[in-house]
Amino acid sequence: MGKGMECSENSQTNMKVIQGEAGYVLEDVPHLTDYLPDLPTFPNPLQSNPAYAVVKQYFVNVDDSVAQKIVVHKDSPRGVHFRRAGPRQKIYFESDEVHACVVTCGGLCPGLNTVIREIVCGLYHMYGVNKILGIDGGYRGFYAKNTVPLTPKIVDDIHKRGGTILGTSRGGHDTSKIVDSIQDRGINQVYIIGGDGTQRGASVIFEEIRRRGLKVAVAGIPKTIDNDIPVIDKSFGFDTAVEEAQRAINAAHVEAGSIENGLGLVKLMGRYSGFIAMYATLASRDVDCCLIPESPFYLEGKGGLFEYIEKRLKENGHMVIVIAEGAGLDLLSASLQNTDLKDASGNKLLPDVGLWLSQRIKDYFSGQQKMVINLKHIDPTYMIRAIPGNASDNVYSTLLSHSAVHGAMAGYTGFVVGPVNGRHAMIPFNRITEKQNKVVITDRMWARVLASTNQPSFLNPKDFIEKEEPQTQIQLVDGGKY
Repeated sequence: MGKGMECSENSQTNMKVIQGEAGYVLEDVPHLTDYLPDLPTFPNPLQSNPAYAVVKQYFVNVDDSVAQKIVVHKDSPRGVHFRRAGPRQKIYFESDEVHACVVTCGGLCPGLNTVIREIVCGLYHMYGVNKILGIDGGYRGFYAKNTVPLTPKIVDDIHKRGGTILGTSRGGHDTSKIVDSIQDRGINQVYIIGGDGTQRGASVIFEEIRRRGLKVAVAGIPKTIDNDIPVIDKSFGFDTAVEEAQRAINAAHVEAGSIENGLGLVKLMGRYSGFIAMYATLASRDVDCCLIPESPFYLEGKGGLFEYIEKRLKENGHMVIVIAEGAGLDLLSASLQNTDLKDASGNKLLPDVGLWLSQRIKDYFSGQQKMVINLKHIDPTYMIRAIPGNASDNVYSTLLSHSAVHGAMAGYTGFVVGPVNGRHAMIPFNRITEKQNKVVITDRMWARVLASTNQPSFLNPKDFIEKEEPQTQIQLVDGGKY
């Protein structure tokens, strides 16, 4: 710990907080020595690895940290930081002693196999680890299924395939059974790939391991195709999802433009966050309206969606709408919302908003008898989830995997890895699971979408005022990245 630093622990989250001068705050991650203080250390084998011989300063300084906010005023405090990820000079596991396991949980996402591959190859080639197991079928695979041996040869070309070679599932989290299995098998490094629900489970597993006093490092690699995990810059698979969404939007545009009053409606992923729909819309430039969960809209009346569709079709003769799966749910009838139904992960089961909106548009225009429309509804959700990662996501997945491996070998535990302002960091579990990342509709990125589509802002009818609105003061919006 640096000079002038004070360390404390949050009793509710068990998160170590180190405070320094000028408002510096380090939200630190746990370390095995927090509860096993007499562990021996070993020199990092990367020191003699010929592949890294040319790197001048390969090891990360123990005091390196990454700032959460990089846009500040001259008098601003230094703010929250996270411990920088990367290899350390001293490690807490000998190569022969490591018995690692990898598990994938939740829905599919492009890049899953790349993450698995790079954890295995990173452990083997950088640290000489030979004993690596794959847990079959998600969390329940710890106690209900056989394990899969993983070697560089077995995982050699899996990054070219979609899905996960380990299989996945939702739910199945039984903390005692999972930790019993880890203990019985002699596993001492656990790599958990999954979304916020999976990482909440990983946090509970870490707490039970710490309670039992086991020398087991738990590292999380956050996965969500929706890009709704907070703190980190983006999640792996997101770039691929946006790129693949272009194919669906292009198909909708071709269909709509080839027939009179053609309307292409594309439903994309995004339960609570509309990042895929927003970025796909901006990348495409063929979209006339983008609907996301964070920006409410309404259908009928002045300034509503139906009025805009009619206007756009009269102007252009065709139109493309992109809607995120969680948009407009407040407009659905109570019978369609299925408020009490959830999947095994605890996620609320959503009705198909694409089919619902398609039918409402058809009913409106057939009832009004104003014009005949030709609507094509495209849902590429499972096609997007099932493809392998693209080049960008493959590189990104490699960096994530290596960061997790370096952290675990250095004795850190109870953390997830991810880039914060372009620098990879180790982040406490609770910071990833405490809230979801959402599109800020007062931010410039959403303004760019509105400028691209020329769609209305869809103010609520009761708030719609037929007069000039009073000017508001300009404020510095916190949270905007672009």
